[in-house]
Amino acid sequence: MTSTFFVLGLLLGICSVCLASDPSPIQDFCVVDSTSSVHVNGKVCKDPKLVEAEDFFFSGLNIAGNTSNSIGFQVTPAIIPGINTLGIVLARADFAPNGFSPLHTHPRAAEIVLVLEGRVEIGFVTSNPENRLFTKILELGDFFVVPKGLVHFQRNVGEGNAVTIAALSSQGPGTIRVADVTFGSDPPIPNDLLAKAFQIDQKTASQIQGRFF
Repeated sequence: MTSTFFVLGLLLGICSVCLASDPSPIQDFCVVDSTSSVHVNGKVCKDPKLVEAEDFFFSGLNIAGNTSNSIGFQVTPAIIPGINTLGIVLARADFAPNGFSPLHTHPRAAEIVLVLEGRVEIGFVTSNPENRLFTKILELGDFFVVPKGLVHFQRNVGEGNAVTIAALSSQGPGTIRVADVTFGSDPPIPNDLLAKAFQIDQKTASQIQGRFF
């Protein structure tokens, strides 16, 4: 019995070492080396001796984005070299009246949204419990959290323009727009599959696909 516990303890110890990893950067910072063409999980760091205060600075989120498009919505990301490997990203979102951010997911990040101007409805759909919709009308100064990877949307429900600031918990959160990847994939998803999935006829599925090409 003693030898059995010893073996189990040894195996657990070995497994804990095998599964160990760095939960955060192992240096103060890793400012992006914009001259490097090397592709890694993140960006290559430039020499810390060459880092300057400007590498941690961004100016421009006070400037409104251009919302003169079909959805009345524009995102302006804060491009900050010093944010590399820190697991965060920040962006401004502008909404024209009736503008909206289509159904989408961020597969690698949770999102916190702060309203700076206007009234914005935000919502997400859960996987457990299945297909439950959570929505909230946000006013000036309100926060809302969207859990990682869940399908969500935002739309302007006020009378004028709306502005939000979004912070995401990944340097590369990814954005997958549900309609775009479903009907606009390259090569296209067979329309008989789309017809079955959305319970529509193949002609309708084909017509929708045609709008994305």
